[in-house]
Amino acid sequence: MDIFDNKILCNKCGKEMKKVLVTKNGFNLRAVKCEKCNETIYHPADLKEYEEFIRLKQKEFNVKMRMVGNSYAVSIPREMVDFMKEQEKMINNFVKMCFEEKGKISLKFNLPEKKTRVLGFKEAKVIKNGKPIFLARKVYDSANPKLNKTELYKNDEE
Repeated sequence: MDIFDNKILCNKCGKEMKKVLVTKNGFNLRAVKCEKCNETIYHPADLKEYEEFIRLKQKEFNVKMRMVGNSYAVSIPREMVDFMKEQEKMINNFVKMCFEEKGKISLKFNLPEKKTRVLGFKEAKVIKNGKPIFLARKVYDSANPKLNKTELYKNDEE
């Protein structure tokens, strides 16, 4: 049984506190908050994990970069992998890596794939003496790239 499954009364005003989800540095922390006096109590397990993350975030690791075949490999300290609690699933799995800025590379582990679709439509007109001469339309669909097209129309009424 979890302590947050029970009614929790505010220590200051005695009112029942409401369950909320507080996001800090990408962490979702369960909490209860008093609507009257704004007192907030975080779930102890979530708070412990968040504090461990802050401790690791403030720590700087010196790691070696090695040549493996035609690529370079960087070792990730065990302390970081243990914190992620996903080490068994991560081994031999792909991670997302990208440049964030010059001299800074970002690795993203086990992020759920977002199944998003981007649709775009742009239209531009060239107008002369109040009448359209050219019309350009561009259609973009990330799910069906074969349907992407740009069309140009000319008004031949002049």
